[in-house]
Amino acid sequence: MIVVAGEALIDLVPYGDHAPLPALLPRAGGGPYNTAVALGRLGADAAFCSRVSTDGFGEALLDGLRAAGVDVSAVRRGPEPTTLAVAAVGADGAAGYGFYAEGTADRLFELPAELPAGAHALALGTCSLVLEPGASAYEALLLRESGRGLFTLLDPNVRAGLIPDAEAYRARFARWLPHVTLLKLSEDDADWLGGVPQGPEAVVVTRAGAGLGVRTASGLEVSVPAVPVAVADTIGAGDTVNAALLHALDRRGSLAPGALRGLGPDAWHDVLAFAARAAAVTCSRTGAEPPYASELPAV
Repeated sequence: MIVVAGEALIDLVPYGDHAPLPALLPRAGGGPYNTAVALGRLGADAAFCSRVSTDGFGEALLDGLRAAGVDVSAVRRGPEPTTLAVAAVGADGAAGYGFYAEGTADRLFELPAELPAGAHALALGTCSLVLEPGASAYEALLLRESGRGLFTLLDPNVRAGLIPDAEAYRARFARWLPHVTLLKLSEDDADWLGGVPQGPEAVVVTRAGAGLGVRTASGLEVSVPAVPVAVADTIGAGDTVNAALLHALDRRGSLAPGALRGLGPDAWHDVLAFAARAAAVTCSRTGAEPPYASELPAV
């Protein structure tokens, strides 16, 4: 089982032409949430670990996970409101966000005693590793499960507006790296963090319309182009890449510490190409709507 831990929130996505203020369409979101839903839709055995509000938005978020076949036994509930992220979509489809996260349910996440039975991989990232007090609990989860031998994926998905002390975050991020098996970054993330770091067994960098590539600890580098598509927006595209990478690696039996060292260029090309195809489907739709397995060639 692949466990995704982190925030679930509501994206408020602009639609229509309603000047001076756009209408906002609520859509389920949050990087970890999107990754879990994408895994479920791809047919992976996935679970979500988080703290979700008991409000109407929280119920809708859980419904979305269940509909995708994601195990929600590790989700805790709380009466605090759901975090809101207001998206601003540019002419190229790229999205920026403003967050309403004070006093929300997911910030009060606490370290669970254990993950669901059968867990062999853990994915984390985005706001959940920034907003305290939950960030420290998610960090503790990463360190504990890495120490137990789980494959770990980290996607920092940097939201600079949420980070009060950039240098402190960069230092904390560097301390995570020895505990990360696979690091996924966007080019913007890498620029903000000061470059593509070393430490994990492999680092995948997404380059928007220029595709994505991997650099492994042994020095192997493989890239694939983006799949051409009419872009509605890019919301959830990076999260879909996370899920597609995990699913493709799992199908190859490569979700174990050390397993990535055995992958050659052809295997990495196939894994990255699958992720590029999956992300293209998400970009063709408004909001974070990752593809189902039936919409993609078999991995």
